[in-house]
Amino acid sequence: MTLTSTSGADQCNNLALRKAARYLGATYDRALAPVGLRGTQFSILQRLSAHGEMTITTLADTIAMDRTTMASNLKPLAREGLVTVEPSATDRRARVAAITPDGLSRLQAALPLWKAVQARFEESFGTDEAARLRTTLKAVLDSGFQPWAE
Repeated sequence: MTLTSTSGADQCNNLALRKAARYLGATYDRALAPVGLRGTQFSILQRLSAHGEMTITTLADTIAMDRTTMASNLKPLAREGLVTVEPSATDRRARVAAITPDGLSRLQAALPLWKAVQARFEESFGTDEAARLRTTLKAVLDSGFQPWAE
């Protein structure tokens, strides 16, 4: 059996969301490329800058990512000296990530690029529509699913 538009393939929430995420993600990745960051890396640095050191689990939760994927995303940032990942002083089983001075510098260099692509998107899509989109996507995160529950 093949899915056709009459069988709901064009109504798939997952496909629609992933297509838009790939499209917008590639747009942000391209904008941030001159400073050597991808969108996810920028988000990680931004979170660590705003919240200070965080366990990998907490950082993953703030970005809606599973812990293993977060650990994988931190590795290149750590290799470049943009973050540190160390065992927690209070719980040796937990690992804590923190932004370094080089990470802060890279984030500062990336901010104007991020602001420019953010403004271009909002100009094209509409400022009010973009705000509604963020609100709607946050509501998706509050829909009750637990994709990374152990």
